[in-house]
Amino acid sequence: MIEFFLNGRPRRVDAEAHLSVLDLLRERLNQTGTKEGCASGDCGACTVAIGEPDADGNLRYHSANACIMPAHQLNGCHLVTVEGLSRGDELHPCQAAMVEHHGSQCGFCTPGIVMSLFTLHEDDRARPAPLTPERLEAALGGNLCRCTGYRPIRDAALAMGDTPGFRPEWLDDDALAQTLATNVGEPATHSGFYQPRRLDELVELRARHPDARLVAGGTDLWLEVTQNLADFAEVIDVTRVEQLKVLEAGHDASGRPGMWVGAAVTYTQLEPLFAERYPAFHHLLHRLGSGQVRNRGTLGGNVANASPIGDTPPVLLALDACLRLTGPGGSRELAAADFFIDYKKTALAPDECLEAIFLPTLAADRQLKVWKLSKRREDDISAVLGAFSWALKDGALAEVRLAFGGMAAIPARATGAEAALEGHAPSPERFAAAIDALAEDFQPMSDVRGSSDYRRHAAAALIERLRLVVADAASQDSQHPTQEVMLHAYAH
Repeated sequence: MIEFFLNGRPRRVDAEAHLSVLDLLRERLNQTGTKEGCASGDCGACTVAIGEPDADGNLRYHSANACIMPAHQLNGCHLVTVEGLSRGDELHPCQAAMVEHHGSQCGFCTPGIVMSLFTLHEDDRARPAPLTPERLEAALGGNLCRCTGYRPIRDAALAMGDTPGFRPEWLDDDALAQTLATNVGEPATHSGFYQPRRLDELVELRARHPDARLVAGGTDLWLEVTQNLADFAEVIDVTRVEQLKVLEAGHDASGRPGMWVGAAVTYTQLEPLFAERYPAFHHLLHRLGSGQVRNRGTLGGNVANASPIGDTPPVLLALDACLRLTGPGGSRELAAADFFIDYKKTALAPDECLEAIFLPTLAADRQLKVWKLSKRREDDISAVLGAFSWALKDGALAEVRLAFGGMAAIPARATGAEAALEGHAPSPERFAAAIDALAEDFQPMSDVRGSSDYRRHAAAALIERLRLVVADAASQDSQHPTQEVMLHAYAH
């Protein structure tokens, strides 16, 4: 049984474990304003807003793809759809702005665009900030429109703050916010969907239901439902486990300082940390799916999914990150490099779960670069992704780590190329040797995203790009620049 609010009104619904929010809306609740487009989280036609209390008890809304969000994750939340924004002919400012600026033609994608604008509008009311091109791109990057073109939609986004309109009463309903803050609903356990609240409960459920699928954001797992018509008999939702939502400074077993990231922490929640400590990783986040995906998807899910084209595992390999795995026998730490065994196969025991990821602090002399190649810049899957870290010590490369996604059945380091560079001055000859070594490190496959030859040439080009970056750094180092100048250079 799911207990939640829909457009300000309480709802209680029975649902199967595999049901999505989109199917719940359209097939059970007769709310058909939300549309199905791609059924894979790419087009944004199904975008809805999810309201959850923040640390101060205020409701904050984020956009989500209803097609790949498990319906049971609505438990204790406020679901807002396009039907809830207006009253008769009275339109919410984001809707009124879309009308005024001719932001719709066929209208199929419009409900999703309106909901993305709604979350942007409410976020701007709560935390006013300039609507920069980057902010608009982040808010609307997950909404595709085939016929209108994006200029009128952008104009509507820029104008909605000054456009008068109807404001639904539930937006200012303190009682609704307090209800959700104090009573988040009983854990959903009906029809094979389990929502543990503590890590020991998760471990116990994992042991009792070894065939159950673990889900966090669902941004990849739920494609098995929408694309392959899978019927999950049992699902364990990890997003309510408090220990998996931590984000704190600490040390790993070897004493290295860094940050522990709980497996259920979303990409959106990671953005401030990455912007401060790992700028290259932060830049990658804006190439990783859309805002809707980043609002629900988790670093832990991307790692445990073990896709060879997952965006974050190569970065973890380049950082020499480690993972905390937990089961009935307790917890253990494992290097990220030892976690990926074969295609979609990991070192997780059948009764274990991924608890947290440790990201070591980058030393002052250590650099990180991450470059993703895909058919389009935003909201697309990698063809090849390279993550590189290194230090320059006395003019020589040290602790070189070159990691790739899309080059093998697992994300992996290019150990031969690393050896060609380690301990040597960053000369063109050494980088040429590293490129030659790639042929021994990887024999990439061909698929719809790129041929084997393309991937080999692309990986070589990324190594050459790294050479230019390192050469520039070495040149600046020889001129003894200030630390501030160096940091600015690498941030861009």
